[in-house]
Amino acid sequence: MNQHARVEIRPIPFIDVAAQRRRLGRAIDEATSRVLDHCQFLMGPEVTAFEAQLAAFCGAKYALSCSSGTDALVMTLMAKGIGRGDAVFCPTFTFCATAESVALVGATPVLVDVDADTFNIDSASLKSAIRTAKAKGLKPKAVIPVDLFGLPADHDAIAEIAEAEKLFVLDDAAQGFGGSYKGRAIGTFGHATATSFFPAKPLGCYGDGGAVLTDDEELLAVLKSVRVHGGGSDKYDNVRLGLTARLDTIQAAVLIEKLKIFADEIDARNRIAARYSQGLQDVATVPAVPNGYRSVWAQYTIRLAPGRRDGLARALQAEGIPTAIYYVKPLHKQTAYRDFPVAEGGLAVSERLADEVISLPMHAYLDEPTQDRIVDAVRRALR
Repeated sequence: MNQHARVEIRPIPFIDVAAQRRRLGRAIDEATSRVLDHCQFLMGPEVTAFEAQLAAFCGAKYALSCSSGTDALVMTLMAKGIGRGDAVFCPTFTFCATAESVALVGATPVLVDVDADTFNIDSASLKSAIRTAKAKGLKPKAVIPVDLFGLPADHDAIAEIAEAEKLFVLDDAAQGFGGSYKGRAIGTFGHATATSFFPAKPLGCYGDGGAVLTDDEELLAVLKSVRVHGGGSDKYDNVRLGLTARLDTIQAAVLIEKLKIFADEIDARNRIAARYSQGLQDVATVPAVPNGYRSVWAQYTIRLAPGRRDGLARALQAEGIPTAIYYVKPLHKQTAYRDFPVAEGGLAVSERLADEVISLPMHAYLDEPTQDRIVDAVRRALR
């Protein structure tokens, strides 16, 4: 053997959708075949069945499926009549869809800072943002907390502020569905919850998909109308503006099978996160999970001292280990959002986090030898 031959480095997937596919392959093939046989590709029986099962999983009264997590947010804001002149409060350290949905309905997203430990919306900054909105002549109307990276927001603190200010609470659980807060499952907080079934999410389909969960029957009725062009009792007499936002039946069939193993996968994600934290807590700032919270670990995100992140990413890439940065720019630094109002006092925590966070491979099928390889590589790079 040539002594100079290079040893092949086996790359590690960041999120291993294929491993789950191997586990569920036959069940999903059979489920999708049933849809192909009955040919009800939109609003087929699997859609109604999945909605009932999704609501039962978290304890919400109702679930309404839709075409994406973003549409879940937009539909709910439309159903509540939120629009021009209204202020909706969103964390700036999140994916753009949170604030995008607000701007798309004509309302004004007011950007709020986050807590340095949990990365979720900071209640003191939220109060400041409400003052900012009022000073600008906007009407405070709603707040969209985000259960970022799978960790629930501080829903009690948000509810207290919302009640005092008469704000509608729309939980953005695109990353957090499957988590719990003080014994209650995500999907049951606020007035409504929006979630996503994008393939990389903890509960993901094989395309785009989303859902709204709520206990409000009146809201559900309006959401059903908004989901399909704002239809009324006669489909050619639309009673409001709406969308084309249905979840297709094949995706519902896939999600029914995935929901059957979701609780097991959440347990696995928590075991994997605990092993990461044990192995890395002395070389990086590992994620904090407050007492009474349970994360679904959509991402496993560590913090490093400024200037160390790029070196770690390069070192891991050389060993076939991918990383990602969520989020390299908070919303108020992005071109489309930089002119929207921000909480008085600034957004310093979010700006600091954007320079420090880096996410490691995380999924329910990350075996211990592979995880040990990642941990060892991180430790060597940071030593």
